[in-house]
Amino acid sequence: MVLAEFSMTPLGERESMSRYVARCMEVVQQSGVTYRLTPMGTILEGSIDQVLEVVHRCFEVLASDCHRITCSAKFDYRQGDQSRLDSKVASVEKVLGRTVCK
Repeated sequence: MVLAEFSMTPLGERESMSRYVARCMEVVQQSGVTYRLTPMGTILEGSIDQVLEVVHRCFEVLASDCHRITCSAKFDYRQGDQSRLDSKVASVEKVLGRTVCK
């Protein structure tokens, strides 16, 4: 299972990226892949093929009217594990003995 965090930004566009993030979020939600939107990017959880397909589709959605796009991504593969979006945070909370995410 792969956790993939990515952020895609059209260059030369307005200061606010909300409308572009919203377009990508439509793709992410329709994909059925488990995800978490954060202020700095989106985290996907699935097979490598699933997450790469979502990133690719987000690129295509933006490329339809954006002439230059940057994308940063990082991947964390761990064989066999699922639900790491929650379990990684829960593990830290267990060590701390308190909730860290609201």
